[in-house]
Amino acid sequence: MSQITDADIRDTLDSLTPDGETQSLIASDRVQGIVVKGGNIGFSIEVDGLSGDAVSAVKEQAEAAVRALTGVLSVTCVLTAHKAPSSASPDSKPAPKGPHNSASTEVPKVFERIGAVIAVASGKGGVGKSTVAVNLAISMAQQGKRVGLLDADIYGPSAPQLLNIGDKPDLNEEKKLIPVERHGIFTMSIGYMVSPEQAMIWRGPMVQSALIQMLDDVAWPELDVLIMDMPPGTGDIQLTMAQRIPVTGALLVTTPSSLATADVKRAIVMFEKTEIPVFGLVENMAYMSAPDGSKLFPFGQGGKDLATKLGLKHLAALPLDPAVQAASESGVPLSAPQNTPAEVSETAQAFTDLAAALMNQI
Repeated sequence: MSQITDADIRDTLDSLTPDGETQSLIASDRVQGIVVKGGNIGFSIEVDGLSGDAVSAVKEQAEAAVRALTGVLSVTCVLTAHKAPSSASPDSKPAPKGPHNSASTEVPKVFERIGAVIAVASGKGGVGKSTVAVNLAISMAQQGKRVGLLDADIYGPSAPQLLNIGDKPDLNEEKKLIPVERHGIFTMSIGYMVSPEQAMIWRGPMVQSALIQMLDDVAWPELDVLIMDMPPGTGDIQLTMAQRIPVTGALLVTTPSSLATADVKRAIVMFEKTEIPVFGLVENMAYMSAPDGSKLFPFGQGGKDLATKLGLKHLAALPLDPAVQAASESGVPLSAPQNTPAEVSETAQAFTDLAAALMNQI
């Protein structure tokens, strides 16, 4: 029996055109995130602009068409939309405004099984936020916690590279994605479901839908802590987080440079406006260790002063360590259990201390 491919799914869905539309599902670029795992098929359809009747019909038609392919065992179709289908009554009232009064403020049920949520964020990219998030999660697991890592950076997912994960997640009997386990933690990333070369050209509301799906449509186990690796900046993901995710607190990652610290200030304002506590500041690439044992500061020494000025705890100063880059390339993070105690570096110990400090705050 030949194996089903993405192309088979696309060819099948290309024959379906929603009611009232002139282009097929594929031609109109409504199909996203195709997952083929043996005979188990999953995909999402963007239904923005379709009527309520067309939405119901297109889901049934798409699932039936794919299910008819030889070798298909199950089909899971998820609908995403920028706004609700055009079926609202004329008398319906407008949704209240404000970050905590959105029409989409329902908290996903998965959080009934999660003790605490830590958002690892930064004001800008390139400061090592994802590396901090991954090593923090593993360090917490090493200290006896059940930890999940959600790579919430939809446009630039880093977990596949940092954790050396190339396989797509399995589906359980309830047609939910099973988190991929690595180094003692449970992980999920949009990067597990798309090829590394595929550009994530998604509009803002689609990104929000993808984030919620990685919570609702994933079989997360009971967790003590869920670490969320946030995208840089202050955009749609952060707003969705404020509206629908019970974040215990945020951890801000920066380098000591004045450009990075300026962006951190904007991130802090965002968290204040969305009423999310900030645990403190992690200064990454803070210094280099010279051969004579002294410290060099290639990006300046503004981290501690910034934390003091903003009234934040300065939780850690992580060195610019070549071992971190090597670990990122290998997919075995510095804090992974494969690294024996004799190999534990100053940086790895800093992650251990940071994990312990945060666990005392949650």
